[in-house]
Amino acid sequence: MTKEIMIAPSILAADFARLGEEVAAIDAAGADWIHCDVMDGHFVPNISFGADVIRAVRPYSKKPFDVHLMIAPTDPYLEAFAKAGADIITVHAEAGAHLDRSLQAIRSLGTKAGVSLCPSTPEAVIEYVLDRIDLVLVMTVNPGFGGQSFIASQIDKIRRIRTMIGGRPIRLEVDGGVTCDNAAAVAAAGADTLVAGSAVFRGKSAGEYAANIAAIRIAAETGRVPKLQDSSAPAKRAEESALIR
Repeated sequence: MTKEIMIAPSILAADFARLGEEVAAIDAAGADWIHCDVMDGHFVPNISFGADVIRAVRPYSKKPFDVHLMIAPTDPYLEAFAKAGADIITVHAEAGAHLDRSLQAIRSLGTKAGVSLCPSTPEAVIEYVLDRIDLVLVMTVNPGFGGQSFIASQIDKIRRIRTMIGGRPIRLEVDGGVTCDNAAAVAAAGADTLVAGSAVFRGKSAGEYAANIAAIRIAAETGRVPKLQDSSAPAKRAEESALIR
């Protein structure tokens, strides 16, 4: 079953001086999910924010919080992020020796579980955990910094993972350098959830954010094969978002 396109703006590109307002703005602008990139300066070469910041901005949106942990180790911090308001917690396959155990721990906290793959990581690493996950996140840049250029070689990986997923109810998310220029190709390869940071927050107002989100969504929907013709798409997106919580 083809899932509707979801757009998940990354607050890594937001104005941190008014982060709560920025979360509210992208909510009003049509974001389906709020993507939270957590970096530790160890697993990736940058530090962003932690569970306390997510807890602080959680009241500014009722949309699902899509928390992407670019940290190692992950297991000692899972409960903190779940309690902070994460609806989906995604860990990197490269961040620990026991991926299956980490996914079980996430599920035990009552949140959805995801696995992320760096550009050099083959998709085979998720073969034996597909029945434990709700989301696969393909990094199309090397994690650690916003504003990087999209790595085109990952399109083939997205396509192969879509085949691996088959009929399972797993979302296929892409994060890194996503713009209107490549959203069609990403969606055509099988992605149904697009993370965008700079491409959304390059405006200065909720109106500009809305235009940016709409443009990425239209480009992605144009790339779908077969092309979607369902006029109920907005209602279905709202329904799917509600099911995450």
